[in-house]
Formats: sequence, structure tokens, C-alpha cells
Amino acid sequence: MTIPRLDLRFRVPSPELLALPWRERLGAWDATEVAVRDIPVGPSRHLVRFVEADDRLWALKEMPLPVAIKEYEVLRELERRALSAVRAAGLVIQPFPDTAILVTHFLERSWQYRRLLMRVPTSMRRHRERLLEAIATLLVDLHRNGVYWGDCSLANTLFRRDGQELQAWLVDAETAEIHTVLSDGQRDLDLQIMVENIAGGLLDVAARLDEPEDVYDQLIAEAEGVVNRYHVVWELLHEAPVVELHERDQVQARLRRLNDRGFAVDEVQLEPAGDAADDVSLRMRVAVGGRTFHAGRLRELTGLEVGEGQATILLNDLEAHHRRLAEQRQATVTDEEAARSWLTDVFSPGMERAVRAVGGVGDPVQAYCDLLEVRWLLSEEAGADVGDGPALDALARRAAPSESAATIGIVDVTTRELPVIQGPSS
Repeated sequence: MTIPRLDLRFRVPSPELLALPWRERLGAWDATEVAVRDIPVGPSRHLVRFVEADDRLWALKEMPLPVAIKEYEVLRELERRALSAVRAAGLVIQPFPDTAILVTHFLERSWQYRRLLMRVPTSMRRHRERLLEAIATLLVDLHRNGVYWGDCSLANTLFRRDGQELQAWLVDAETAEIHTVLSDGQRDLDLQIMVENIAGGLLDVAARLDEPEDVYDQLIAEAEGVVNRYHVVWELLHEAPVVELHERDQVQARLRRLNDRGFAVDEVQLEPAGDAADDVSLRMRVAVGGRTFHAGRLRELTGLEVGEGQATILLNDLEAHHRRLAEQRQATVTDEEAARSWLTDVFSPGMERAVRAVGGVGDPVQAYCDLLEVRWLLSEEAGADVGDGPALDALARRAAPSESAATIGIVDVTTRELPVIQGPSS
């Protein structure tokens, strides 16, 4: 048998990464010689380790060579299509039979589902709803781009905070397949796998929390409900209603529904709905891009590059500032003038104060979004605008407003001692 020679393929110029002991089995790497980070991951079919090199953190997964090559190529294609998946950094074919190491970028400020759900009792359904909405939307994005996942689960997904929403990221593509378009049968099979896996993940958390067995049926129902969440988004993107040419309100309402969900509209097509020459009805089809509508608008006005959920919050803050400026000046204020004023007088100083309040950890933009949300919640409770002071104090004390109004974002940002967890969990 011919023993393969060491073959390194890296997409990033990282001298320290190249210098790692690739001729040794991953499990034999000496933590006193290599900057290995001890980060817990869920159950895994393969060995996963995290290594610091060139001031960055990398996830390394040892696996059979054909599987590693396939996953490396799939992840690169997902990146090319700008989908939410961890980014492949390299592939190392080791000098052992049928052995390779897949190297991916560490996904900063991400969470495993266990770390999110183990912190709250099963009765707090709001948190799971956001998580399940995120994974359903991720699967829609994959399917409309021709990606069959084959193993959609909570364990194979990471979650990042985006404003007061969660964004799901694929972290395991071993079973994924890229097609021009998916059949309904492929999509249905992926949904069935997703429901079974999500139910298992939720029940696992409930068992770890020592929840009573009477909550199990509720959790299974929630897992099954992800299919409905998926179909709501899928149908919104693919419905083709029949309208009359003069019915502008219907056209605008359809576009607003897409924009409210964050989807940018690339093209609107109105084509004859019937064969009769005198038929004036039209079928409306919309070509939809990524979930970047609000992020794109904020970038145009301010130059800020943020997540879609963050952009939604920041645009609301910018619009409120715009109205205040117009009232103060008793004159029309252009969008550009309002944006410059907001950046200088509101956003930058507010973000600095928010970052200090949370101890300088995490995403500065997210810290400011949390400040806005906490201020709004406290003002709702008080019946009047409380200002930044009490909100900053609440962030600093990690004291979220009442659960009835609080979002998952506030709860997460105010618990700073929990580490960020990342990594493939195949």
C-alpha cells in the first residue's frame, strides 16, 4: 500500500498555520507546543480541535479523505453563493492512509444551541421560537440555492445574534449536495430529517435540565412546527399572485412583505395570466436576492456594514433622529444630512457608551442595538422615555427587563461570562 505524502492546501497566507505539526495525528498534538483551545463541542463522529495561529482561531476536523475533500468543496461553493456557512480555510491530506484535516475559520461570537437553551427553562418558549425561526430560514436559503443539506440539525448549526434576532449558520456539510435546483421530494426529505433531528436536540436539552416528561410532547410539537415556519417563508418567496395592472397596492404590499422579512428584490415581472387577448390580468413573479434589504439601505446612507437584524434596529434609530432634526430646525432635512448627523452625534458616542457598559466584550454594533432595545423596554415599563442612563446601568448590571417583554438578545448580551462556542459537530 502506498502511504500518501503530506499535501497542504490553504486559502489564507498564515505562516503559523502552515507551521503546525501536520505530519502528526490531530489527537496527538501537544497542547504545550501548539496553542490548542479547549472549547467544548457536541457529539461528533470525528475529532474536532481548535487552534490559535496568527492571532486567529481555527477549527480543525480530522476525517476520512474522500469525505474531507467533498466537504471542503461544498463549503467553498456555499461561500461563493454567499450562504450562511462556516468558511473553509484549507485542507490537509496527512501522510496516513485515508486521513485528512479540514480547516475552517472560527465563527466569531457564535453559540451552540445547548449553550443558548440550557440557560432558560423550557417554559420560556420565546427563545426557542427565535432559534427555530432562524434554522427554518437557513434551510429555505439553502434550498432556494439548490443545496440539499441531508443532516439539518441543531447540533450542526451555530447561531449568531443579529440585532434582536438570531442568524443560523451551517457548520457541517458532510452530507450536503449542490444541485441546479431541488425537487419537492428532496426538500421534503430534508424537512423530515430536520424535524427528527431538532426534536432529538430539544429533548436532549430538556433531559439535561431535568424537565418533567410532560413537556416532551410540547417540544416535539415545536420541532414539527418548524416545517410550517419553513413553508411560510418559502411560499412568500415563490408565490405568484394574479393582479390587475392598475392594482398598484397589491404589488407594493407584496414587495413590502418581502422587504419586512429582509429580502432584497432584484426584479419584478408581470406576465399575462391567461391566454385570451382581452385578459388584462397579470401574474406577478418576483426575483429575490439575499436577506440584505435593510443592511443595504443602511450601507447606502452611512457606509456601515452590519447584519440585517442590526440594520433594521439602526435604521429605526436613524429615522427617529431624522424626525427630531427636522422638528428642531423647522425645515426639511435630507436623508444624507440626517445620516451624517446620526453617525457623529448619536451612533458613535452611543456605541462607545454601550461597549463600556458591557465591559468591552462582543460586537460594538450589537452592544448599541442592545442599548436601544433595553432603553425601549424600560421606557415601556415606565410609561415615558427613561433615557440612556438607566439602560446603560441595566446593561452593566446584566439586568434584563421583564421576561414578558425581553428578547433573547437582551438576555444573551447581559451574560458575558459564557464563552463563545464554535466548531463543526459532525
